[in-house]
Amino acid sequence: MAEFTRRRGERQADGGLGSVLDLLLANARLVLGVSGAAVLAVATLAVKRLIDRATSPRDEGDPKAEQKTLEESWQDLALIKATPKPPKKQRREDLSEPLLSPARPAPEPRVCSAPPEAPRVDPSPPRCLTLQEKLLSHYSSWLAVPEAQVSLVPQLARNICAQLQNFLRSKCPELPFGTLFLSGPLLDGLGALAADHLHLMLPVVLDTALWSLIPGEDTVVRNPRYWMIKRTDLEYFPRGCSPWDRFTVGQYLSSNALNETLHKMLVASINWPAIGSLLGSVIHPVVASQELKLEVKHDQVELSITLFPMVAMEDKVLLAAPPEGLVENLWLESFYRAEVSKVKELDAGDSGVRQHCLRILNGVCKSHPALRKLSGSPLTHVILHLSATSSDWTEESLADRYQQVLEELVGYLEQGVLPSYFNHKINLFCELLEEEIDEMGFTLYRAISEPELLLQEK
Repeated sequence: MAEFTRRRGERQADGGLGSVLDLLLANARLVLGVSGAAVLAVATLAVKRLIDRATSPRDEGDPKAEQKTLEESWQDLALIKATPKPPKKQRREDLSEPLLSPARPAPEPRVCSAPPEAPRVDPSPPRCLTLQEKLLSHYSSWLAVPEAQVSLVPQLARNICAQLQNFLRSKCPELPFGTLFLSGPLLDGLGALAADHLHLMLPVVLDTALWSLIPGEDTVVRNPRYWMIKRTDLEYFPRGCSPWDRFTVGQYLSSNALNETLHKMLVASINWPAIGSLLGSVIHPVVASQELKLEVKHDQVELSITLFPMVAMEDKVLLAAPPEGLVENLWLESFYRAEVSKVKELDAGDSGVRQHCLRILNGVCKSHPALRKLSGSPLTHVILHLSATSSDWTEESLADRYQQVLEELVGYLEQGVLPSYFNHKINLFCELLEEEIDEMGFTLYRAISEPELLLQEK
């Protein structure tokens, strides 16, 4: 009985709100006219939906109800944003003129000696481009890196890499660093908008008899993507047997300790002005950044190089990139090499356009402020998931696959979970804020009905 009374009271309250809105719209037609009342009606309808949803009961533990509420919120936001602006209010001095004043006569044209030329009529009006054509045009117009940069930047980065390798071997001969190598979308052909950023990978070579990996689920943060590297057999091989023992905290190899040592070297020990002069560039390390980053200025390009110490062990690739916080012994598992290899393998098997589609999606996400955190790894994993269910990746289906990726992204954002293609325990959205997920979802929800919306240059 109490439940019935409560629902009845809600219906009465809703009826009272509807009466007020109806009275408001009736009077708005007299004051604002038909067009102004229509504008107000659309906005009022959207606001009323939001009020109804806020006051209506919902199942607290029902995830489907929460997803439906989130999608309806994006629909209402789209309705409010799509509301046309009302006509500009007239100034007080203009009120003496009638609202529908007659058009003023055009000034008399000058008399010319030659008769005016008849306007030419184009017999073939311009054809509307299909989404497929717009995607290809966008790719060729905005996403192609200039050929000069494609050849110059990798060569410049390799020269810097060689100088840094020589310094480490002379300064730290006791540390068994592997051979430095370059990585990134520019070299792998997956999503570079400009030749302005590269990764420099520094292998840390460990003796597998002295070190072992601790899975992410067993670490203090219980995150399957962050691993720990433990020093083993200390009773038989005491500290000092491994050259990396100086970077341990407790029994674990500390990513923070290694990064701090390398940061001091980059900032204080290397003569970057001399190296830059040798290479015709200006090179300086970014002192304030927690990352190991170099800024390079050349007469043709400006380049950012980020150094990542890495451990390749037990078929895992771990980066010295711990999360923010007090935990300093964590290593981030990277799937980049596996992502690139898998996408290229699938394209080679069916002559597909996954790489092409990924470049376009990376480009539009990087150029849109609300979607920048979706570029790179998340997009690659969505395409890999989609490849397991959609087999047609021919060039003719590029537009269909592009739109399908947008739809898949909206579904993952509604759930707040994007499982890794290589490890379903890992949620690639786990570090996104709720506000960021809402903004991304709303932007992509609009783009599903207007796919060209994301192709507009920002």
